[in-house]
Amino acid sequence: MERLGKLLSESVRRILRLPIVDEGAVKELVRDLQRALLQADVNVELVLRVSKAVEERALKERLPPGISRREHVIKVLYEELTKMVGEEPARPSLVEGKANVLMLVGIQGSGKTTASAKLAKFYKSRGMKVALVCADTYRPGAFEQLRQLADRIGVPVIGSGRDPREIVRSAMERARAERFDLIIIDTAGRHKNEADLMAEMAELAEVAKPDEIMLVIDGTIGQQAAPQAEAFRRTTAIGSIMVTKLDGSAKGGGALSAVAATGAKIKFISAGEGLDDIEPFIPSDYIGRLLGMGDLRGLLERIKRAEAEVPRERAKAMLEGKFTLRDLYEQMESLRRMGPLKGIWKMLPGGYDLPEESVEAAEKKLSIWRAIIQSMTREEVEDPKIINSSRIRRIARGSGTSERDVKELLSQYFAMKRMMKSLRKRRGVLRGFPRLPL
Repeated sequence: MERLGKLLSESVRRILRLPIVDEGAVKELVRDLQRALLQADVNVELVLRVSKAVEERALKERLPPGISRREHVIKVLYEELTKMVGEEPARPSLVEGKANVLMLVGIQGSGKTTASAKLAKFYKSRGMKVALVCADTYRPGAFEQLRQLADRIGVPVIGSGRDPREIVRSAMERARAERFDLIIIDTAGRHKNEADLMAEMAELAEVAKPDEIMLVIDGTIGQQAAPQAEAFRRTTAIGSIMVTKLDGSAKGGGALSAVAATGAKIKFISAGEGLDDIEPFIPSDYIGRLLGMGDLRGLLERIKRAEAEVPRERAKAMLEGKFTLRDLYEQMESLRRMGPLKGIWKMLPGGYDLPEESVEAAEKKLSIWRAIIQSMTREEVEDPKIINSSRIRRIARGSGTSERDVKELLSQYFAMKRMMKSLRKRRGVLRGFPRLPL
């Protein structure tokens, strides 16, 4: 998917750089589009249908007032690609004030157990009291794997017994007694075909009475995801889809487009092994990122989740020059909670794709600075001017860094402090001061 995004965003940038967008430019864009989608394992017929629609609309549609041909071409490309992966996002199905039950099903190896933990963390971060249930009694180590993941996110694994139905029944009793908001059931993925999978789903659903049944599909299987999604869509009206492993696969485009073509609703996608590597699937935002238009909604959501908003009085003090190393440390922690730097930069308009070495260097620098600040005394954090050469040596030893690292951090801190003071002088930003997400 990363390669698909790179190819598409390069095509968009070429169009934006052209002085005139004529028929030849549109046809070249269409050829780039076909090549990119085919490399992402999108179905050939779908590729031809999408590329034909882009070409016809770009060349034949009447331009709206105030819109250039260049802007119109990008808009058409965006709209047709969004249609390809499903125009409407899946609607939320969890209800506040009751014990919601979410049951995950999927064939073996689709990543259900990790998906269960990701979903648990996702909903827990939104204030829900979550519990996990391991209803897989066939795979050796299934319970232990789920328990270890649950321990990492501070969520209990509930339910006991030898039979999956017995486990689910006891879990439901405990969930009602302890007033959980959400119970996520991880089921066995031992079957090879959809009929058996659906039979197991029906058996456990009888006991659990889930509010939502979610099919977890491995994105690396590409177009073969369609039969699973279609069988699932026919079987249950309350179903949704989560597509996993979209990070290292050339077939991710095939999986997403194949599932969307069945009419099944993709609710979440996951790219990466980290427990934060999950996001609600909003087709318009996703295509915007692929085209290099950014995903400001996704970025703002991450910022909100990281609670990175600076209180009004604190922001005023910082812009007056009362900016301490503690403020710097808190902003660094907020940035860490927002996720990997590479992912954050990609969400910005323009789709900044930083080189891997630059990202690694920046993340390493943040970790070093964090360790340095943690090794300082409270007095040093609040008033860095008192840090002399002997203190620098002590801080470097205590943080396992070099004196040069400590000096670099102090240099950056004083530069930021000067910049904030100059902002105030130049722009008078304290008048009617807003709440600033820094």
